[in-house]
Amino acid sequence: QVQLVESGGGLVQAGGSLRLSCAASGRPFSSYAMGWFRQAPGKEREFVAAISISGGITYYSNSVKGRFTISRDNAKNTVYLQMNSLKPEDTAVYYCAAGGRPTTSKTAYNYWGQGTQVTVSS
Repeated sequence: QVQLVESGGGLVQAGGSLRLSCAASGRPFSSYAMGWFRQAPGKEREFVAAISISGGITYYSNSVKGRFTISRDNAKNTVYLQMNSLKPEDTAVYYCAAGGRPTTSKTAYNYWGQGTQVTVSS
């Protein structure tokens, strides 16, 4: 079992930056690939970014590529999402997830955090 807790969300103006963190506890964090997903009101939960166990492989959705960066610190049991050049359409609840491999599919992730709200004002 892995417990995931996100933090770092908030209200920011368009063009601003935020860094989300996801702290893991329970089973060894370094055993899991990690992903970030987001869900806006009335929409499906969608893939944002993923990172392999070692951190050497990353994937991004086309909508955030070049603006967001996923990283992890296995010594701190934490995965991060640095979000730059934020847009109003980035407004959503952001979730981190742990699974066996880095993938864009939410069904491949076994554990999820409770989410953190990100609101980008225009």
